[in-house]
Amino acid sequence: MRTRNTRFHSRFGFWIARSKLASSALALCVAMACAGAAGQQPERAVVGQLEIEGVPPVPDALLARLRPYQNTRQASFLGWIGDGVLIATRFGNTTQLHRVETPLGARRQLTFFDEPVGTAQVSPVPAPEGFIYARDVGGSEFYQLFRFNLASGDSAMLTDGKSRYSNVAWSRDGREFAYTTTERNGRDWDIHIQDLAGNTRVALAVGGSGWHATDWSPDGQRLLAIRYVSINESYLHEVELQTGALRQLLSDAQPAAITDAAYGPTGKYVYFTSDMDAETVALHRVRRADGVIDVVAGDSQWGIEQFAIKGTRLAFTVNEDGFSRLHLLDLPDLTPVTLPALPSGLYFSLKFSADGSRLGFAMNRAAAPTDVYSIDFGDGAITRWTRSEPGGLREESMAEPELVHYPTFDGREIPAFVYVPAGDGPHPVLMEIHGGPEGQYRPRFSYTTQFLVNELGIAVVAPNVRGSAGYGKAYLKLDNGYLREDSVKDIGALLDWIATRDDLDAKRVVVSGGSYGGYMVLASLVHFGDRLTAGVERVGISNFVTFLENTQGYRRDLRRVEYGDERDPDMREFLERISPLNRVEKIGRPMLIAQGLNDPRVPASESEQIVAALRERDVPVWYVLARDEGHGFRKKVNRDYLTAATALFLERHLLNGGDHGGAGVVSHQRVPRRGFSGRDGAPPVPEAGGRSQAP
Repeated sequence: MRTRNTRFHSRFGFWIARSKLASSALALCVAMACAGAAGQQPERAVVGQLEIEGVPPVPDALLARLRPYQNTRQASFLGWIGDGVLIATRFGNTTQLHRVETPLGARRQLTFFDEPVGTAQVSPVPAPEGFIYARDVGGSEFYQLFRFNLASGDSAMLTDGKSRYSNVAWSRDGREFAYTTTERNGRDWDIHIQDLAGNTRVALAVGGSGWHATDWSPDGQRLLAIRYVSINESYLHEVELQTGALRQLLSDAQPAAITDAAYGPTGKYVYFTSDMDAETVALHRVRRADGVIDVVAGDSQWGIEQFAIKGTRLAFTVNEDGFSRLHLLDLPDLTPVTLPALPSGLYFSLKFSADGSRLGFAMNRAAAPTDVYSIDFGDGAITRWTRSEPGGLREESMAEPELVHYPTFDGREIPAFVYVPAGDGPHPVLMEIHGGPEGQYRPRFSYTTQFLVNELGIAVVAPNVRGSAGYGKAYLKLDNGYLREDSVKDIGALLDWIATRDDLDAKRVVVSGGSYGGYMVLASLVHFGDRLTAGVERVGISNFVTFLENTQGYRRDLRRVEYGDERDPDMREFLERISPLNRVEKIGRPMLIAQGLNDPRVPASESEQIVAALRERDVPVWYVLARDEGHGFRKKVNRDYLTAATALFLERHLLNGGDHGGAGVVSHQRVPRRGFSGRDGAPPVPEAGGRSQAP
């Protein structure tokens, strides 16, 4: 099915009106007396797309302090269009696509939707069709693909409107593109090809999940395809498009991670990143004719995170203890090329210009939001393309983190980033635990972190506990299966370390996290509740068995590899035993819990069931449910409210002596508690998809 959307200007006025209405409703919510008498069973207030339970009104003074931080913007780099760049940034309630034609020039908005648009793949050759972008509804992650015509400004939907589509890869001549789809049965990941006229063909349909195409051969006759099994195990294949034959390029005798792959300029070699025969991810190349493998670049301590090839140039970045280092090689001799000095930070989205004369990338630092830059290989000049607004804040006032390593129960050293407010302290502490679980906290810009440190005087400590990416595959596997709670022990060790610091107050510590980090919040409160003041949990897992049974079918097997298969009786018993929902009697501290109703990864039933269990025990809970969000809050109006509620929660329960009094909600509209079936079945949420395999 194909539909056509005309120019979006007519929709823009409606979008502005709706955004203003939502903002007004939010202001009403935070200003009104939302809380009832302490001890009453809270009702649910409906404000815009939010259902709010137990959250008191946010004072105007706190909102005013938050506003400069909440109005920061960032710009992500999506590709080159002619001599300019395509970026994603926000100038309203949602992130949309913009074109920048000259360095630091005006950002011309191209898409105008209520839903965010944050990713696109630009055609490799100049063409009116321009680029393909993906968009979902309500955070469901059931992405549909659209092609944007640069000449007319029109968008054409290319997909069926109900299946999930991802991982677009253009052919070198820009006449076709490959993508992953669940069209066949809603579960298996097939690879299809579509041409510019809309004709489609099946390139790969072998069953199973995790398949995606990464590159086309220079002659357009073959595709590189990776089958992802887990973060530790992937398989690299080549698909012959004429015959459909599937050829495995690497031996599977010893499973390894393969994170990306691309053909070299002539097709003689395939370049790929993998931790095969090593502890960290290195850049390799395999000669297609005989399968001989060479290591192109690698480090015994740090892994390569991304690479890009154009003509005779190959760029890549190395993740060194959370920071990025950019490198450039000349092909085929792999000669290092000297690059101009770049500041310490994170570098993403490496993309060469069409003629290969420039390398574009996005740069992010703890003290500055993401912006787009490029390097010109002719004169070595660094060009800045965007200057994102830091919400009226000054870069010199931003807090920079300290990288520390603290000892844990088995003698290992756990890395952590520590943001400490000005002054002698001791400062109250918020421990922020990343999701994944194979994620990695990296020192990127966060307006929330900056607000907590600079305005509330809260130290933020972000550990990379065992199981985190970025420190080698042995470290990555330390929390798998029956080792799950060893990562929770690392949080206990962090509490011990906090107590050794004169500038940190070990008697005032809150634990916070999202997704798998949400599980870690609940587990930390189970094990260390007497040493914690409160918890902030977002889209978290409360019971591994119900999570695995209710997460979307196309990603269920991928998650079983990480957490364990709940269909195995022994593993099921273990997962039930460690699940916080089954140990809720050990949680007695106040909690703030946030959830997107349409979450395809951690279904909303996970939050509903832990909220209900806590309320049965009279544990104070503030609960925020967003009807138009999925795995996290992507719309500014929702995100602003959650940030304000979190700041108020921390003021009440961390800064003001640990006020543990609960508060109900009195609303202009009462909503009965949703009929989630909880542990016995799937919640009645809209179907949804996933951007990645996590959590």
